[in-house]
Amino acid sequence: MAAFSEMFQRLNPWLKDTSPISTTTASLLLVSYALSYFLPFYLSPLTRPSPTLTRDNPSVIQARIRSVCISCFFCCLSTFLILLYVAKLSVPDALHHLGFWPLGLIESAWALGLTALLFAGPLFLYLVVDDGWKDWVRGEPLKEVWGDLLSWRNIVAGPLTEELLFRTSSVPLFLLSPLPVSRTIFYSPVIFGLAHVHHFYEFRLQNPRVPVFAALLRSIFQFSFTTLFGAYATFIFIRTGSLLAAFAVHAFCNGMGLPKVWGRVERLDGKGCGLVWTVGYYGLLVGGAVGFWKELWTLTEGRNGLVPTSAFGR
Repeated sequence: MAAFSEMFQRLNPWLKDTSPISTTTASLLLVSYALSYFLPFYLSPLTRPSPTLTRDNPSVIQARIRSVCISCFFCCLSTFLILLYVAKLSVPDALHHLGFWPLGLIESAWALGLTALLFAGPLFLYLVVDDGWKDWVRGEPLKEVWGDLLSWRNIVAGPLTEELLFRTSSVPLFLLSPLPVSRTIFYSPVIFGLAHVHHFYEFRLQNPRVPVFAALLRSIFQFSFTTLFGAYATFIFIRTGSLLAAFAVHAFCNGMGLPKVWGRVERLDGKGCGLVWTVGYYGLLVGGAVGFWKELWTLTEGRNGLVPTSAFGR
């Protein structure tokens, strides 16, 4: 426990008079990391979108995955070296604060369970109302992720590389700065949200007839929910000290999409009692949200957190 406290003091220098790096430096590093992630998309004809070449084209997906993997490697390496030579951490401690080790299998399971509470209604809709459980018995979702490049990007490659860059590479930098942990959770995800704004250009390129204002509203909405999710993923990463936990939550949320928040719930084939499905869905949606809020701290408690609970002001 003494070793953990010493490590926390070293990685959370806002408790001291001086900090290894400033908040400005951490922010500039994060911005440079984000730019290295998506700017290459527009530098190469293999990854640059056009009116005839979308981001969902298989060749574009493959080229972009190669590009972001290279970016993530160098960003992770950069932060790893900063932890070693600026924070003076040992290699095992540096790997821990990157979220690489320990893997956090138990913490990941609890984080997934917590997140599933938010999607209790959609899970009921998919697994029960639409008999999605039958697909899982046959392993269809896993086959789709493994065999479909678009699904692989959305469920595996995208979440993994984004977590490597915006959590593994970035969060330790802010823990080295004077920025309090509670602010780190809501500050760094803003860059995560802004990193998705470039989709505005791609959307306009592929949908020139859509009014600019409508496309702008779409981007604002996307920025808002990606920033909100980024805050949650950062919270999970700090609380569990596990990249696997953040990745699992990210992949799960990408697979589920946004929950239905209004309208009648019915089966895809129109069978069954829509009123019963609707009451059950919204009851679980609200109940799950309440359960999520009540268990937020309990289900993210673990031995490998990057900071103690007291650092959050609790």
